[in-house]
Amino acid sequence: MKNLKYLSVLFLSLLMVTACEEDDHEFGAIITPTSVGVNAEIIGLDADNPYGNGDGFVSFTATADNALAYQFEFGDGNSTTNSSGIYTHRYTQVGVNSYTVIVSAVGTAGVLSSTTFDVEVFSSFQDAEAETFLAGANEGDSKTWVWASDIDLFVGLGPVTDDYGNGEFAYEGWWNTIQANDAEKSCMYTNEFVFTKTDNGMTFEQTAGPAFVPGAYADIIGVTGDTCHDETVATTMFGVKNVSFSPSTSKAALEGSYNEEPYRQTTFKISDAGFMGWYVGDVEYDIISITANTLHVRCIQEGGGFAWYARYKSE
Repeated sequence: MKNLKYLSVLFLSLLMVTACEEDDHEFGAIITPTSVGVNAEIIGLDADNPYGNGDGFVSFTATADNALAYQFEFGDGNSTTNSSGIYTHRYTQVGVNSYTVIVSAVGTAGVLSSTTFDVEVFSSFQDAEAETFLAGANEGDSKTWVWASDIDLFVGLGPVTDDYGNGEFAYEGWWNTIQANDAEKSCMYTNEFVFTKTDNGMTFEQTAGPAFVPGAYADIIGVTGDTCHDETVATTMFGVKNVSFSPSTSKAALEGSYNEEPYRQTTFKISDAGFMGWYVGDVEYDIISITANTLHVRCIQEGGGFAWYARYKSE
């Protein structure tokens, strides 16, 4: 029996050694990028416009040795990552403003080499009326917005740029029969979105409710679609974020119309990938129309392919 006991212990020990050997994966060398450099070109800069022509565009070109990708933090609450190191960003805070930019080259295993610098940019675009409608006219004013779920077509879906001769890219050409108080979307009706006027622009905060993820985007991020999810899925849902305004650039806003009325041609973006309840990635909102009590917007799902429409009302 003693020999059997010793053999059992030996067998278990061999199993443990084998298991450890199977888990002992070998990774390649970790290489840190070096020689990080960035060229920042302010569009429209000349002798008469030392901070640009007012459009607010800055083109960044980053280079580094042994970089797999580049991370840009633009200093205004917005950021992006790409593999080329080339990106054009639009600054929208009105006036001449200085921003601290951090550009990081990403190496193997996610190691970073970073450089930091300041850019001064002039932006002249402003839609004071839209800002007043959203939050109020005076510093400290706030307004809470909720889904206009009590009316038909409070959400809709259409193409991004397809046009069959009738301007279909500018309205809900694909999904336009949603009825008021649609039961499938009832989980998001508790949403509340607060816009606040500050001494430095405007902030946004979702203060109640989950995020609704439509099937078209749920398939991309690998979650159940056409239902609500919490911040473990929509990780950028909560927190105070900045709101910036710029001229619209979409085909719908520039060439299309909605119910025979032109778009407002103003776009707003919520920093840090913020969004208004309908989660389809990091988006910008084209304002179709806005009043003191109603907001109708269009956004293009991250990655393209789908244009989503949404209507809200102020409390």
